[in-house]
Amino acid sequence: MMGQKIASAMQMGIITTGVISFTLISVNIGFVANFLVIWLKSWSLVHLLVVPVILVVGQWVQ
Repeated sequence: MMGQKIASAMQMGIITTGVISFTLISVNIGFVANFLVIWLKSWSLVHLLVVPVILVVGQWVQ
């Protein structure tokens, strides 16, 4: 059961942080030469922060 929650949190984290970070970076700095590097760095950092938050907040919301 816990493994399923972690897998679900990781999937939700990948999708939501990917879309949000892509959108915010493209709006704020535009599609510059090193956009992909900036986006992937930001995405990976935010994903590491969001997955534990989803696990904690998800239990509270349910």
